[in-house]
Amino acid sequence: METRIALIGIIVEDMNSTDKINGILHEYSEYMVGRMGIPYREKSVAIISIVIDATNDVISSLSGKLGMIKGINVKTVYSKTGK
Repeated sequence: METRIALIGIIVEDMNSTDKINGILHEYSEYMVGRMGIPYREKSVAIISIVIDATNDVISSLSGKLGMIKGINVKTVYSKTGK
């Protein structure tokens, strides 16, 4: 199946949700190209950027699972085409 590159942006407003986030991300670690986390202490949030190379189904599944966690916001941006 064809894969695509996607960027998943996560804003964490409830730091108690980090264990759930990390658990889900670990499930999809084989697809991850990179991950960057930035704590923004002045605003009491954390920003996580994930680059993933996977099928549409896998990317959607990961985004959906993350989106169900309370206290975070998730947005996904896809590359136009896969190779």
